[in-house]
Amino acid sequence: MSDREPPRRRVPGPARPASAQRRPRPGTRPVRRPAAARPAAPRVIRLGSPRPRLRLVGLALALVMIAFVVRLLQVQAVDAGTYAAKAEQNRYVGQILAAERGEITDRSGVALASSEDAYDITADPTMFAPGQLKVQDGPEQAAALLAPILGQEQTALVKKLRPANANARYAKLAGRQTPQVWKQIKDLKSALATKAESDPATVNVLAGVFSVPSSKRVYPNGELAAGILGWVNAEGKGGGGVEQQLNTTLAGKDGKIRFAQSGGRQVPTAGSNETPAVPGSDVELTIDRDIQWAAQNAITEQVKESRADRGYVIVQDTRTGEILALANSPGFDPNDLSKASSEALGNAALQDAFEPGSTAKVMSMAAVLEENAATPLTHVTVPNRLHRGDRLFQDDIDHATWYLTLNGVLAKSSNIGTILATGQLGKTQAQANQTLYSYLRRFGIGSDTGLGFPGETKGILAAPGDWSTSQQYTIPFGQGVSINALQAASVYSTIANGGVRVEPSLVRGTKGPDGRFTPAEAPRKTRVVSQKTAKSLAQMLESVVDDEEGTGTKARIPGYRVAGKTGTANRVDPATGRYHGYTSSFAGFAPADKPRVTVYCAIQNATAGSYFGGQICGPIFKKVMEFSLKTLQVPPTGGKPANLPVSFAP
Repeated sequence: MSDREPPRRRVPGPARPASAQRRPRPGTRPVRRPAAARPAAPRVIRLGSPRPRLRLVGLALALVMIAFVVRLLQVQAVDAGTYAAKAEQNRYVGQILAAERGEITDRSGVALASSEDAYDITADPTMFAPGQLKVQDGPEQAAALLAPILGQEQTALVKKLRPANANARYAKLAGRQTPQVWKQIKDLKSALATKAESDPATVNVLAGVFSVPSSKRVYPNGELAAGILGWVNAEGKGGGGVEQQLNTTLAGKDGKIRFAQSGGRQVPTAGSNETPAVPGSDVELTIDRDIQWAAQNAITEQVKESRADRGYVIVQDTRTGEILALANSPGFDPNDLSKASSEALGNAALQDAFEPGSTAKVMSMAAVLEENAATPLTHVTVPNRLHRGDRLFQDDIDHATWYLTLNGVLAKSSNIGTILATGQLGKTQAQANQTLYSYLRRFGIGSDTGLGFPGETKGILAAPGDWSTSQQYTIPFGQGVSINALQAASVYSTIANGGVRVEPSLVRGTKGPDGRFTPAEAPRKTRVVSQKTAKSLAQMLESVVDDEEGTGTKARIPGYRVAGKTGTANRVDPATGRYHGYTSSFAGFAPADKPRVTVYCAIQNATAGSYFGGQICGPIFKKVMEFSLKTLQVPPTGGKPANLPVSFAP
């Protein structure tokens, strides 16, 4: 046990009030009471210094700014030219605005050639470069889509979309396309653009394809007057006929437009720079559409029936020289040249040079009458054969000796009689040749007609000193000299006009974009023979048609006096240069005593039926002349023919 007493247990008593607490004894140090418990202060977390972080952020921003500055310097200074070029390339496009081509009308204003809305399909080749489309075969893909729409070969389109000049900004893919064609391309282009916006893998390979408003040439009458009108080629230029001859007048002046584009679409708000196109002028021809139709229909039927190579008919106003019709067969449709043969293109009536035959005898007779070498009643004894130079000449038929007047020589178309008559033009054959040559030239043989038509031939008329022995005697009856059909018609119009040659005309005038009509220059007039000689010739030509012994009886027109002449000439084959076949012709005018209309018809190398001019061309003359007189409302004169004698009693 411990010596200590165990601690006493204090029995708790009642609590004393605070005032009864024990007070310190005097002289003793007071015991400090424990402080009352205070609430715990919140714990403060101190952050590190912000300066390192600011330095880091500042450095990052500085690096970013340096990168921007370097890139800006590169774009604006180092590569400025390159980016400017790319921006220009993607933004601005220049295109040509095709001028509207003027109309070609007949003398009454009826359209023979006009234009309708069309589009030129163009492209900017630089927009097909790999750097632009992000594909290597952009031109090939575009060509594959466009070829079936434009009807062209893919390879041809690829060459246009990838030209040798990499900087070329313009390529014409197809010209004069219909609105339907452009709509197909536009719809396909829009579909590709829409798909490219939602599908990054899709490339709009047609973004660089555009359209330029243009016009397409149309010929509402098909083949009618095609040889006169010509056609317009793929470049929009006249390729023949009046379209070529007056191309500058008809074409006008193209304009230009430069506009901003993006993704192959024009940006309307970016503005544009435009030089408007100046429309072409309308051209009014001297042609009468109805008479042209009658002439073309008649010659087409006869060429088919005769199985001939070709034929032509010309109708001319004898007083003014205006051409009322100029028809060729076979012809062509200028709306579709793919079906036209090369032989039919052009205008054979002006481009063919052929030996006229007996229709040229009227010029020989004009020289004889004008030189007072004979009169219509002069007696000419015509043997069955005539020896001249190195040849023995004969007429187209065998006959006993004819006793003809000079009028009868023309009426019966005697070659021998013509040789004998023209031999009186000089004291020597050389002098006679020179005199005849001068008259042929006055009638326009060997010279331009004055039309200025593309491809027109002057014919062939050698100087008299160069005439061969046979030509001295064949030229008087139309062999050994070559002319075109219009020259032949002009000869008869000269006689019908009282001996004054009026230069043929095909254009009456032009009408500008302002609607003002400008008439063509007045044609030149030349006195060839006297009025007396012309009147005598007209009476002699009546005998060809009216007299039963004449060769032109099939050209008679009831109620009208008709003057005319047949022709059947040996034909030079252009393929071999040798004589083969015949040129059959008929020329004349009516009314004979007050002429108004001249008609000339010729058929080359008729191989079926007759080949005589009076037989196959006389009926054509009659049809076309009757129609022309009615169309122009020319009344019969009512005068009686002279009925000059054809023969005489020896």
